[in-house]
Amino acid sequence: MSLPEPLQQLISLLKRFPGVGEKSARRMAFFIIQQPDAYSKELASLLKGLKERLHECPLCGNITDVDPCSICADPLRDRRLLCVVESPEDLLSMEQAGIYNGLYYILRGRVSPLDGEDLSSTEVEHLRHRILETEAKEVIIATNPRVEGDLTFYSLLSELDDLQVKISRLAYGLPVGGSIEFADRITLHAAFESRIEVKKNMRK
Repeated sequence: MSLPEPLQQLISLLKRFPGVGEKSARRMAFFIIQQPDAYSKELASLLKGLKERLHECPLCGNITDVDPCSICADPLRDRRLLCVVESPEDLLSMEQAGIYNGLYYILRGRVSPLDGEDLSSTEVEHLRHRILETEAKEVIIATNPRVEGDLTFYSLLSELDDLQVKISRLAYGLPVGGSIEFADRITLHAAFESRIEVKKNMRK
């Protein structure tokens, strides 16, 4: 049985979502078309304006609709700590775990030779500026525990070597090959508590 072209187009678009296969996309598509017109109109309107209303925080790179984002603007955050993560999803996972109260910096890139990816000099400069601007005492590099995360970590370690700041990395708790995005609160807590110091060069 062939599906109507509009429905097949919707399924194809839904299949682009991470972790969504043919059956899941088809199930979601049928759910959408079976909803009242008001639901479809609201969903279409939201999607249409999403890219216009959301943007990156100019300070940390988090997804936000205000400048700066709520985390950077919070006066109660510990500005002595700066956690470097790979994506907004990683930031969200840490926030939901409720185990960290410092500031963040989201990398716009990673080191992955197989994919031809590398950290740009502009991105490194942005991070250095963020560290100096916040006068951070410790930078926690929270890249994911896989090959790309390791390469990104060592690249950052080299680029930040001359800064007078303590640098640490998340350690035990996060499985090799896993992602921060899918880690539970206990796993993240263990990783933070057992982070390993890789450089100690404190500000005077």
